[in-house]
Amino acid sequence: MLCGWVPCHSVLKTRNISAFTRHSPPFSFSPNQRITCMDAAGLDNNGREYTTADEMWREQAGDLNKKTLWYREGVSYWEGVNATVEGVLGGFSDVNEPDISCSDEFLKNLLSERFPPDGKNQPLVALDCGSGIGRVTKNLLIRHFNEVDLLEPVSHFLEAARETLTSGAYANSDMHKAVNFYCVPLQDFTPDIGRYDVIWIQWCIGHLTDDDFITFFKRAKVGLKPGGLFVLKENISKSGFVLDNDDRSVTRSDSYFRELFSRCGLHIYKAKDQKGFPDGLFAVKMYALTTEAPKKVHRTRSKTQSNRPGKIM
Repeated sequence: MLCGWVPCHSVLKTRNISAFTRHSPPFSFSPNQRITCMDAAGLDNNGREYTTADEMWREQAGDLNKKTLWYREGVSYWEGVNATVEGVLGGFSDVNEPDISCSDEFLKNLLSERFPPDGKNQPLVALDCGSGIGRVTKNLLIRHFNEVDLLEPVSHFLEAARETLTSGAYANSDMHKAVNFYCVPLQDFTPDIGRYDVIWIQWCIGHLTDDDFITFFKRAKVGLKPGGLFVLKENISKSGFVLDNDDRSVTRSDSYFRELFSRCGLHIYKAKDQKGFPDGLFAVKMYALTTEAPKKVHRTRSKTQSNRPGKIM
């Protein structure tokens, strides 16, 4: 089933340096007006400037027909991509190793802090969103989780993942295995209640509109176990956003993401920058997100300070 959303651990992109250099917002705000990331200017990969993200989204997906076309054209783009590491990484297969290495370090820290062994032998379960050919499941997630489900709407990618992860050594492992292969678009997927310790979302959220971004996370919260986390790994623009007209995706800035997280009711538990990628690619950032509000730290004065008489001026 080919559905209305694009994959897939695949959206490695080069930065248009000249476009960023010449770009400046062609508007100003009154001193008392609150500036949000949605008010920030952006541009597309042809150099066209947009005043705000809302302007861009109205043009690209402002009604049902436009939105349907947005997703359909994105899927069409990836239907022509080979189900190989070189294909899904956009010709940058050499980033596979640093990508996995940096993610592994980030994930190990999260697991040790959030899911320490408790003697109950509860299986750790992950969902790989935009799983593509199973590159991240095979090289990362299946090593740390007892069960991994894969979510991918492009059928020839998902079939390649299934073939890899249900044969050979993977087929004989009861401790670390791929369990379910869902050919469903991200914006239509609702996970089973309380199934996942970690929902991993890498190089795919840029294909969702802001509205679908928010509704996806709100639905997906039910799939997390108590204390569970989302991990989002994605390209980051320097400011505002960059629209890719070819594969129908948007690269958002860090502040753009943070505002969307707030609208989803999510909180950043940890964040880390990807290291070791070639120059000329967008920066990549990892966010561990929780539904729990951070605990407030109540600072109290020490007894020595509280018993000390105040100065008389």
